[in-house]
Amino acid sequence: MSNNSNKNILVLGGAGFIGSHLCEALVQKGNNVVCVDNFISSNVENIRRLLQYPSFAFIRHDVTEKIDLTSLPGLKKFKIEVYGFAEIYNFACPTSARDYTKLPIKTAVSNSIGVINGLELAREFKAKYLLASTSAVYGQPPKDDAKVKEDYYGLLDFLGPRACYNEGKRFAETLVTTYRDFYKLDTKIARIFSTYGPRMLEHAGRRIPDYIQEALSGKEVMIAGDKQWTSTFCYVKDVVEGVIALMDSNVKDPINLGHDQAHTLTEIAQKIIELTNSQAKIAYQENFAYINKPAIPDITKAKTELGWMPLISLEDGLKQTIDYLRSQSRLYQPFFSDDDKKDD
Repeated sequence: MSNNSNKNILVLGGAGFIGSHLCEALVQKGNNVVCVDNFISSNVENIRRLLQYPSFAFIRHDVTEKIDLTSLPGLKKFKIEVYGFAEIYNFACPTSARDYTKLPIKTAVSNSIGVINGLELAREFKAKYLLASTSAVYGQPPKDDAKVKEDYYGLLDFLGPRACYNEGKRFAETLVTTYRDFYKLDTKIARIFSTYGPRMLEHAGRRIPDYIQEALSGKEVMIAGDKQWTSTFCYVKDVVEGVIALMDSNVKDPINLGHDQAHTLTEIAQKIIELTNSQAKIAYQENFAYINKPAIPDITKAKTELGWMPLISLEDGLKQTIDYLRSQSRLYQPFFSDDDKKDD
């Protein structure tokens, strides 16, 4: 465990959407950050700016394979063999709905072998460990649209098209809890609800970037599912602050991180059309098999035990996301081609 002034922190999956924002925040707080990623569902552009900082290092590696971090030349400046790592954040897993159809095996293995490898690193370095879990572990939300607390157990199809992710994350939580109890590790589980902001991949089955892209192009903004469906969306920087607060806390049990203010999907689409000054119309289509009805989080525990709550309003977050996407010559694409990304 690190005992120097700047903590050595390992972020698995650190080139992804949330992971890259987390790396930035940790570097800005004065830490030495090692990012591990294989770009299977992320983009090198997400971390390009970070590469100029001496307190940041990138290792291209698949977390489902073991790694010796004490012998890598690029990490000598952090003296890993002396100070180790104080904290390990695990965000290494494909998370966009359409990836489940292309990467089901990689998704399932990331949530099992990948999690075990991360936990073994936590054992090796006596580091605190945080798993980025998901609201998907709750399965189908309550029929009355009640907010979901951490003790809710919903129905989950463990053989369906999302099982590699939903059931995979449940198993990942079981692994983390088992390692915590058996090896006395200091572990955290963040159940992250729908998150949005810059660096989300285009055409990945995520509502907000898809709606923005359709609005900017003047196409129909296509809503999949019931027009009365509600969802919540939390801006990525708020989520990152919650994740860091959880790591710094004494909380041991899972905790919800997300926005608790619900909007219908139609309201979201209308707001995006308004903010983009688009002439696009809203259309509806049958829901995709890999998209679940969104759950609404109860974040009472995060407020009381972490002192955390989302601060960025939906309108402000959408404006920042739209401005970012407009500033790009094209929306970020995955680092690999579709053929490269498919499971073997």
